[in-house]
Amino acid sequence: MIRGRALFVVPQEEANLRLGGAPVVGGKVDISNSVVPELDITYFFTKNFAAELILGVTPHNVKGAGSLAGARIGSAWLLPPTLMLQYHFTDLGPFKPYLGVGVNYTVFFNEKAKGGFTDFDLKDSFGFALQAGFDYMIDEHWGLNFDVKKLFLEPKVKVNNGLVAGKVKIDPWLIGAGVTYRF
Repeated sequence: MIRGRALFVVPQEEANLRLGGAPVVGGKVDISNSVVPELDITYFFTKNFAAELILGVTPHNVKGAGSLAGARIGSAWLLPPTLMLQYHFTDLGPFKPYLGVGVNYTVFFNEKAKGGFTDFDLKDSFGFALQAGFDYMIDEHWGLNFDVKKLFLEPKVKVNNGLVAGKVKIDPWLIGAGVTYRF
């Protein structure tokens, strides 16, 4: 099975930052939402159990919030391939709901510092993923899809050669809708 979706990426950010080793009190970040295309490929081991590989890239801008409000920090692209193991419920006619759990490895690239910052570096990282969705099959091959995923992602970040450093929880919700084709 393959699916093409329009994906709405909504980070649920939280920062734990240090400035020269001291905690940045009230220092928060605001990561922009993004709408991107997504492709996934699903292989069924049985009629109920499947593995799904999710592919896409997403751009984001990072700004300061809280005590860092107004500061433009940087921008980055994320490549978050995610492998899900899924359980598909059957015997519900054309309505085909599923649940998934998986692992994600996010690669950060094209990072650019903004404002008065000289560099912006996010470290690639692993995270877990949860998923719920359904296909509504129009015929034997074609269907409509709705899918929600939650990624748990907390990369290390360095700004200005480590003057500001720490971890940022990104933890995005991925909300998608699209088309399914089943072979």
